[in-house]
Amino acid sequence: MRCPYCGSEDTQVKDSRPAEDYTSIRRRRICPDCGGRFTTFERVQLRELMVTKKTGRKVPFDRNKLVRSFQIALRKRPVDNDRIERAVSGIVRRLESSGESEISSEQIGLQVLESLKSLDDVAFVRYASVYRDFSHAEDFEKVIAEISARIGRDSTVES
Repeated sequence: MRCPYCGSEDTQVKDSRPAEDYTSIRRRRICPDCGGRFTTFERVQLRELMVTKKTGRKVPFDRNKLVRSFQIALRKRPVDNDRIERAVSGIVRRLESSGESEISSEQIGLQVLESLKSLDDVAFVRYASVYRDFSHAEDFEKVIAEISARIGRDSTVES
């Protein structure tokens, strides 16, 4: 692993342990050349996934893009990073275990919507407005009505 401070390729692992979500390994490293300390995360990758965009263009799947999508939708919302990480890891596991090597961006978007629906209603509406390309106030009203109906159903089930 290359040192992010001096670029040396001779770094040493000082400590390894499972990350909080148990889907990756957290490694503390030190660079003997400059003394810099840093953390890396190692994840299992079952297969190389390609994402097919709406235009037909194919790009490699990027987990970090998925994380950024969640972070943008959840900006200034009271949701722990651990919950975001679990949601992202769950989506990645489902995509990798689907047996498909090419996944449409639409499929990924739907999975993000489903995850956001259970994490935070405001983030769900934010993401849906971009994903579904809202252009009128009525589009927001429909989604909010869906959420209100779901909340109404959930509260009657609990009673």
